Amino acid sequence: MLAKRIIPCLDVTLDEKGARVVKGVEFVNLRDAGDPVELAKRYDREGADELVFLDITASPEGRKTMIDVIERTAEQVFIPFTVGGGIKGVDDINKILSAGADKVSINTAAVKNPELVREAAEIFGSQCIVVAIDCRRNFELDKGRYFVELEDGKKAWYEVVIYGGRKPVGIDAVWWAKRVEELGAGEILLTSMNRDGTKDGFDIPITRKISEEVNIPVIASGGAGTVEHFYEGFVNGKADACLAASIFHYREIAISEIKEYLARRGVEVRLE
Repeated sequence: MLAKRIIPCLDVTLDEKGARVVKGVEFVNLRDAGDPVELAKRYDREGADELVFLDITASPEGRKTMIDVIERTAEQVFIPFTVGGGIKGVDDINKILSAGADKVSINTAAVKNPELVREAAEIFGSQCIVVAIDCRRNFELDKGRYFVELEDGKKAWYEVVIYGGRKPVGIDAVWWAKRVEELGAGEILLTSMNRDGTKDGFDIPITRKISEEVNIPVIASGGAGTVEHFYEGFVNGKADACLAASIFHYREIAISEIKEYLARRGVEVRLE
């Protein structure tokens, strides 16, 4: 069995100060969390298994991903490093990989042009291609949806959203996960908008459903607030990796603390 992975996420934006890591709740009310290069160095030192760098305003602002910041970050980390945001085609992917990233994460561009996933996987290999799926609960009883039973017994399907959560597109997240696997994606980064930044725990119903429906690794994202939440994400949600941001940025929980807790409860993790 492969060891479960703990992944800090750098949500990066560009302002008058330059590149800054930010964090909000349900994708809004962003607050500054520091310099991306310095945070990346810290997480590499503290035992993170991988690192995700998402340029969260590149697609909404219609600009390219910040290559110079990626290069400076890649120089400081020695763990697998995934970059997403502002990717429109294989040229963008090539530039990001050439700048030092190990994998790229595609979200909006994949929804708008699914063949990009296939093309990218054929050129760079599936192991390099992560499809990020941002989704939120929808209680409309549409036919042909993958309905998931929630914690309170209600049923909902999860709708894909793009442009940093700004635009719902009517696509069922479970169907889309299965589709991107067929197209050649090597991994799925799944974020529930309903849990993002809430610290109420990962969205277990959708994480478990997608993990059961696909044969590629699923990274759970959105809602981590305690060490128990990581255990639930792995055991109940069946995720292969759990990603978090604010609890790491603001030093609320240490990566080592999570790993030690998981190991004591029988979850295989990489210990230093």
